[in-house]
Amino acid sequence: MTTPQKSKWYCQYKIAHRGLHNKEFPENSLGAFENACNLGFAIELDVHALADGTVAVFHDQNTLRMCGIDRDIGLLTLDDLPKFKLLNSKYTIPTLADVLDLVDGRVPIMIELKPASRKEKLEQKTYDIIKDYKGELAVKSFNPFSIAWFKKHANHIPRGLLSSFFEHDNLPWIYKTVLKKLLLFGMCQPDFISYNVQNIPNKYVARKKVPVITWTVNSKDLENKIKKFVDSVVFEGYVPDKPLNY
Repeated sequence: MTTPQKSKWYCQYKIAHRGLHNKEFPENSLGAFENACNLGFAIELDVHALADGTVAVFHDQNTLRMCGIDRDIGLLTLDDLPKFKLLNSKYTIPTLADVLDLVDGRVPIMIELKPASRKEKLEQKTYDIIKDYKGELAVKSFNPFSIAWFKKHANHIPRGLLSSFFEHDNLPWIYKTVLKKLLLFGMCQPDFISYNVQNIPNKYVARKKVPVITWTVNSKDLENKIKKFVDSVVFEGYVPDKPLNY
């Protein structure tokens, strides 16, 4: 019996970074995700595990920037989320289940698992939520071990390895070297690489011979400049002329 070929939807769609957000719809809000759906763009979002095991959609480790309250996202519970308004809007921090219910297969979703403590079991908790979803999905992470988990336990789900040159990140040099040069590529065998647009093109990506999705493209000019080096873009700050790459 042959294994079904995985979708490469991430090469076809342009992908809205944290949803198609703007002054009306904050990043990673249900409003931003609905806005992307209405215009036909794929969605990128971030997930964290909360203290009670809920998988929430939020980028930062701390809620201060987005909610004006100084709390570690991992200390919150599902009951706390309605109290955390995003940028003083009507929107609150959604759960991953909320987003899947809203999108309901209308456009693909790319889920970034934020690097976190292994005891949180974010990979398993995320998979438990997405395993029966009928729409197009992919997962990605800067953590190669998260992607290796999906290779072992959910190989049918497209998976991507995030990376950059990490010039401004406070990481040990050995971590930067391993991640920058994609040295754990073989361990996690990603279906695509998602690399910082400021570091494209580079020899580490070129050697791997898998699709490249670059982040974060913030103008049409940059999109046009970079497109010959990549298969698609994660964008924000502007709206591309069309949601598909053809």
